[in-house]
Amino acid sequence: MDKSLIKNKLTNEEIEICINKGTEPAFTGKYNNFYEQGTFICKCCDQKLFTSLSKFNSGSGWPSFSIPFSNKSVTHSEDNSYGMKRIEVNCSNCGSHLGHVFDDGPNNSLRYCINSLSLNFIPE
Repeated sequence: MDKSLIKNKLTNEEIEICINKGTEPAFTGKYNNFYEQGTFICKCCDQKLFTSLSKFNSGSGWPSFSIPFSNKSVTHSEDNSYGMKRIEVNCSNCGSHLGHVFDDGPNNSLRYCINSLSLNFIPE
C-alpha cells in the first residue's frame, strides 16, 4: 500500500484506523446500525469486502459480518497488541486495517468486527 497516496484521500480519523491500525469507539460508527442492501468496500482502494447479506447485529458496537465478499477479499494476520491475542483483518488489495475476526458469530460462524471508518458503502 502506498501510504502517501492513500493518506491524501483520508481524514485524520480514517488514517488512524486504516494505516495506524486504530479502533473507533464502540457504538459510534456510521455502519454499526446500518442495514441497507448493498456492498461494503475498502475506504482506501474500493475493493469489495462484505455484503449486507452477511451483516448482523452482534451487540459489540461495531459493524459485524459473518463472511467476506469472497475468500480473496481480506487477509488475516496475528495481532498481539495491547497484551491480547487476536486475528487482524486487512484488505487483501491494499493492506488497509479493517478490524478483527472472532470465532463467536451466529450459527458457529465467524464474526468480522470491522471499523466503519475503514468502509464505504455502495447501495444495490
